[in-house]
Order: sequence, then structure tokens, then C-alpha cells
Amino acid sequence: MTTIRRERRQGPSVLRGSMVTESTHDQRLLDRRGPTDWLHMDPWRVLRIQSEFVEGFGALAELPPAVTVFGSARTGRESKEYEMGVRLGRALAEAGFAVITGGGPGVMEAANKGALESGGVSVGLGIELPHEQSMNEYVDLGVEFRYFFVRKTMFVKYSSGFVTLPGGFGTLDELFEALTLVQTRKVTSFPVVLMGTEFWTPLIDWIRTTLVASGKVSPQDVELIRLTDDAEEAVDIIVAADRQQQASTARREEAARRHTVADAQ
Repeated sequence: MTTIRRERRQGPSVLRGSMVTESTHDQRLLDRRGPTDWLHMDPWRVLRIQSEFVEGFGALAELPPAVTVFGSARTGRESKEYEMGVRLGRALAEAGFAVITGGGPGVMEAANKGALESGGVSVGLGIELPHEQSMNEYVDLGVEFRYFFVRKTMFVKYSSGFVTLPGGFGTLDELFEALTLVQTRKVTSFPVVLMGTEFWTPLIDWIRTTLVASGKVSPQDVELIRLTDDAEEAVDIIVAADRQQQASTARREEAARRHTVADAQ
């Protein structure tokens, strides 16, 4: 009988059996307990974090325009949400976008599958977790990260927008971080689309009846979110925002060129 050994991906390395540690790099970074030898270890962590940024930038810099798709890793392959993810990945690829996911199973796998089967670029950005999940088989380009915040930077930097399907805490984390970045104008012309009206409508209602009603967010902030069940509509929203961003960039470049010419005269 074959013994299945434990396995964990740790950055670019694969650990098995007794080499698998009991904690991840993120856990050790955030843990303030224990001896004070962290004073000597944190400078090395900074270098490791820097190397992850460099590796991520290097791997993703030449991607075509891309869209990040979020959703539950627990979604079954026979579910309507999985099929929705496949349709979305296919529609994004046909519109010329690369598809970026967390590289795991469920909705992430579905979006990667749709993109790959339609001839698009399928990207997975994995993360070291205590309970390992492998990169799904539909990923063309996979990059593994130790630290969540580095991975999140890659999702935003190399995406023209986010499409979020039903999911749990991780999905909600990515959703609300994206909304915060748009609300505070850290990113502009960055659409956030929710797919799955039955799942997301109660959340939108709560935002309106609790957050807006109590003055925690403004009514305009709710308009940052677009809701649909249709993959083609989601892609149309992304395409429109992408064109708007390109036009805005062109206007800024033209204004800068005219300013330079005027200074030279």
C-alpha cells in the first residue's frame, strides 16, 4: 500500500514528509510571540519579500491586458457557479484578456479552464497555505507566493478589473480590498463586477440598508459595484472601462507633449 506523504509548496520549493514545517512564512511574519531573535530575522524577511516582488513583476510584466477572477475554492465541478466561471473565462479570452486567478480549484479552476480551452492566456497566482492546495491543471503560467500582500499587489497591478463569483472569506477579502482601492482612488477606471445575483444581492442590500443608512459609506460608493449573471455583460463592463482608461491615458500623454513643446518654444 502506497503511503501518501505530506506536501507543501514553499515559494519556488516543494517540501515533502518530515521537511514540511508546521507553520507558513506568513504565520511566522505576523507572530509577535516567542523569543526576540526576530530582531535578527526580519531583515532577511525583507529581502525575501523583495525577491517575491521582483519574481512576480518579472513573470507577469509581459502579460496582455488581464482580468482577475475570484471565487470559492470549494465550488464543485457540477455546480452552476463552476459553469458560470467557465463561461466567464471563455468570454474574457475571446475578448483578448488574459485570465488571472488564485490558481486553485473551484471557481478559480473554472475560469482558468474557460480561458485555456478558448486559446487565451491562463494565469494562476498561488499562495503558501497550512492546508495545501495544488495549482489547477488549466494554468499556463503559475507563480507561487509566500506572502498574501505581495500576491494581492500582483492581482491589482496586472489586472484591468476584478470579476468576483460567489465565495467565502478569501473572496470577500479580495472584493472589499478592491473596492477600497477604487473608493480611495488608488486605482482608477477599475471595474468591480459581481457575478451571481442571487448570492450577492443580500450583501448589496446590507451595504445600502446598513452602511449607507448609517453614513459609513456614501450612496455613490455602492455604484462602484456592478452586478450581473451574464458573462458577456461582465466582459462588456471590463472592455468599456479599459477603453475609458486608454482614452484618459492618451489625453494625459497629449497634454504632457503639448506642455513640453510649449516649454521648448
